[in-house]
Formats: sequence, C-alpha cells, structure tokens
Amino acid sequence: MASDLLSIARSGTRAARAALDVTAQNISNASSEGYVRRSVRLEEVSASGGVGRVGDISLSGVRVAGIVRNADLFRQSEVRRTGADFARADAEVNGLDNIQSALEQTRVYESVVQFESSLQQLLSDPTDGSLRASVVEGARTMANTFNVASSSLDAVGQGLRFEAGDGVDQVNLLAGELARVNLRLARAADASSDQSTLLDQRDSLLRQLSDHVDIAAAISPDNTVEVRIGGTAGPQLVAGGTAGTMAMATAADGTISFTLDGNAVTPASGALAGQGQALTKLAQVRTSLDTIASDVIDAVNTAQAAGVDLDGTAGQPLFSGTGASDIAVVQSDGRKLATAPAGAGANSRDPTNLVGLRQALAGTDPAGQMDALLFDVSSEVAGRTVTRDALDSIASTAKVALQAQAGVDLDQEAVNLIRFQQAFQASGRVMQVASDIFDTLLGIR
Repeated sequence: MASDLLSIARSGTRAARAALDVTAQNISNASSEGYVRRSVRLEEVSASGGVGRVGDISLSGVRVAGIVRNADLFRQSEVRRTGADFARADAEVNGLDNIQSALEQTRVYESVVQFESSLQQLLSDPTDGSLRASVVEGARTMANTFNVASSSLDAVGQGLRFEAGDGVDQVNLLAGELARVNLRLARAADASSDQSTLLDQRDSLLRQLSDHVDIAAAISPDNTVEVRIGGTAGPQLVAGGTAGTMAMATAADGTISFTLDGNAVTPASGALAGQGQALTKLAQVRTSLDTIASDVIDAVNTAQAAGVDLDGTAGQPLFSGTGASDIAVVQSDGRKLATAPAGAGANSRDPTNLVGLRQALAGTDPAGQMDALLFDVSSEVAGRTVTRDALDSIASTAKVALQAQAGVDLDQEAVNLIRFQQAFQASGRVMQVASDIFDTLLGIR
C-alpha cells in the first residue's frame, strides 16, 4: 500500500508542477500579442489488478494528458470577419478624406467664382485696362488651381496605390509564413507545448491576413489551415505547405485590380478592398474635374473666336489644354479679350460678345459643377465615416468577446498559482506519509 501511495503522490507532484509551469507561462505572456491562455488537461491513471484479482482496480494517480488552448474558433472567425470589414471601411474613408482635402485646399471653386466675377466687373467698362488685366489674372489663377488640384489628386492616387502594393506584399509574406506553419503543425505532437505555440502563430497570421483581404479559413484535423480569398468558393491562397502569389495591376485611369496565381480575384473586404474603392472614386472625381476644366476652355475659347479684341482683330484662344492637368492661359495681354462682337471697330465699348461669354459659362455652370463635386465627395466622406465608426464598434465588441474567452486573466492565474502550489505541497505531504508508513512496517519485529 505504501508503495502505491508513494507512486500516486509522485504523479500528483508531477501534475501540479506541470500546472504551475503552464500558469507561469500564462502570466509571463499576458501581454503577448496573439497569445491564447492555456491550461493543463489531467487524466486519472488506473490499472487493473494482478493475477487472481480480475475486475479489481488499482488506483495509480494522475497524469498530464496535454496542454489545452482556450481558443474559440467561432469567436476567432468573427474577429477576422469584423476586422476585415472595418479595415475596408477605414482604408476607404482615409482615401476619401485625402481626395476631399485635395479639392478643398486648392480652392478651385473659389478661383472659378473669382474668374466669373471679374467678367461681370468688366461689363461695366469693357475698355478699362485694369479690369481686363484682372480677367486675365483671374483666368491664370483658375488655371493654376486646376493644375494644382490635378497634381494633388495624382498624389492621392499614388499614395493609395503604394499602400495597396505594400498590402499585396504583406499578403504574400503572411501566406508564405502560414504555409510554413502548416508544415510544422503537421509534424507537431498533439496537445504539446510546441503545437500550442504553432497554433497561436497560425491564428495570429490569419488575423493579420484578414486586415488586408477577406479570407475563409478551413481547419483540418491535423490543425493545418486552408485559406481562400473571398469566401469558401474563392481562389485558394494557402493549402498545406503551398502558398499562392497575389499581384496587383493598375489601369489607365489609376484604378487597381488583383490576381491570385494569374486568376482575377476581387476582395470584398480588408484594406485592399477599401483602397480599391477609394481609387475608383478618385477616378470619377478626376473625370469630373477634367470635364469642368474642359467646359471652361471650350466656352471661353468659343466666345473668343466669335468676337474681336480691343484692337478690332479677331479673338484668339485664351486657354490651351484639354483638362485640369494641362489647362493654361496663352494670352497675357488684357487687350486680347474679345469683348465686342465680330465687325466692331477698335476700342469698341459694345459688350455683346462678353455677354455671350458669360451666358456660355452660365450654361456650363463650372462653379455649380465644382460645388456639386465638392458636396458629393464631402457627403460620401460623411456617410462612409458613419459606417466606419459602426464597423469599428462591432469589431471592437468581437475582440472583447474573444479576449474574455481566450485572454489571460491575471487574477485567475494568481488563484491558480496558490491552488497548484497547495496541490504540490499536499502531494509532497502524501509522499512523507507513505515514507513514514514504510518505515513503521520495516520496524515491526
């Protein structure tokens, strides 16, 4: 009996020591990113009796059956899904904010209004040199703001494409690392400490991937993971030890598209999707800005051709270019403004052609178009921001739920330290009792 008692106590000390080791590991990694709380799974050890003792059970203590990760696959999936939705919305809002700043800070709307106002003032005295110079200067200012706005939008596009390109590189890097983790997981012993560490790495890599693209993860019985982009029917990014290669292509209008191993793929969420959506909006804004600049160029140059300048000669184009990026003033002399109708003499005060110019501008309404463009962008920013904030709240709630289940609670771990320490001491006391009994039996004569 004493021998049995000693072996039982010895198994208890081993189990308590293992539990203390795991508790210490939890406490040490309480702040480690991606660490999942662990616990020891214990099992009773029992053995059947010997010869002549069929059916008798001889108790043999306890053994460590393995290390358990307190992970919840559903909650982890929710964190990835909601995180990908928030990443998409956040990337899109950031891109739209930059588009709005590019339009507002260059003050294109104000320069168009100023140009139209200078034409209105010229009506009071079409021969006044200072008023004519003011019109030319207003035209130059307007052209410059169009140029700057176009350059600013180009910079926004370059920034978004750079971020998207970096995101694609990160997806490929993470996919490759996940494939390597899969290979190691396939060889790891079940319920071992090494396997738990690899599973933490696997889950962390999946979460990082979901920040860039929407993924569907299927866990195999050997704990390896298969990853697809865009849902369970999407193209395969990772399978076993093999990882696909994602690539990005840029269209002529600056929008982007993605491929996976040469096949087209369209992320529905994640930062890459948000950056793609922002670039699509940027292309629309660029088209609208070019249209406004083109309308101004056509209206003014057509009116110039229909009248005569202050010297009585046929009017020449005031602007060159075809859009916002290349619009420029080609007449620096205010006398070249064709304010009088064709056939009028030099120094004519007849403002008929100037009135026609103003009517042509009123027809295209560049100021109104620019105001509508600004309102469209600002409204989209406001709406997307509301959506982004709501998704942020949902994603945060999912993270809190996962952390409550899988995170380390230092108060609970402190309790575990005391509990397992007492268990270790109690098992040691049992070993002492077993030794005393054995010594007593040896002392009997």
